[in-house]
Amino acid sequence: MVKIPMRWIYISPHLDDAVLSAGGLIYDQTCAGLDVEIWTFMCGFPPVGELSPFAQMLHYQWGVQEGGAAEMVTARRAEDAKAASIVGAKTVYFDFLDCIYRRGKNGDWLYSTIFVPPHEDDEADLPARIAESISARLQPTDQLVCQLGVGSHLDHVLVRRAVELLQRPVLYDVDIPYLFNSPDELAPKTAGMKPKTHRITDSGLGAWQDAISAYQSQFSGLFSSPEAMQAQIQQYWSEYIGIRMWSFV
Repeated sequence: MVKIPMRWIYISPHLDDAVLSAGGLIYDQTCAGLDVEIWTFMCGFPPVGELSPFAQMLHYQWGVQEGGAAEMVTARRAEDAKAASIVGAKTVYFDFLDCIYRRGKNGDWLYSTIFVPPHEDDEADLPARIAESISARLQPTDQLVCQLGVGSHLDHVLVRRAVELLQRPVLYDVDIPYLFNSPDELAPKTAGMKPKTHRITDSGLGAWQDAISAYQSQFSGLFSSPEAMQAQIQQYWSEYIGIRMWSFV
């Protein structure tokens, strides 16, 4: 019987979340010869047409003055591919839409902010559809890593729900940089879990910071400056010389 090697599968709601939260560990894992993949879910191409006022505002903040959602998704996928190459991970992209592009059953835009509970139209079937997409590609030996949902970004909440529908062992990492702004959410999001420290080398730290810098369109919304990012990531790393992950086991 041929033994199937274990893969580490990082479940990323958006085109940056996995690298932001665990880029240094991913780098060290790939350097050690582990098979690491980042599966990003809310990175599909919206239908051609108008953008919601919320999406228009975010596109402006991201430096996109012309072009539509497809151009934005293409640019963000390119940033993500560059970041993933820095940490050595493979990328897999799914076709679910970012919340800023989603419409409800009646055709109305669902969201004008990202820090609200998921709309009932999303709750009805989106986690189940994401879970089905994950299940179709999983191997029995895969190790799943999922975001805790600290910060309560609605897409992070929905993706965590999807992963938990699979009813299989999961490791949870902390959503960065949301942890820096919402540290009080860590305790309730990890209730009933046990933490374990995963060490990250100095080289892993440097690669992590370099990979985050690849997300140029998102950078100003995540950190106040490149220097602030470097300092915050180093401070986060220095507490454990790595990062913690949580599990129910």
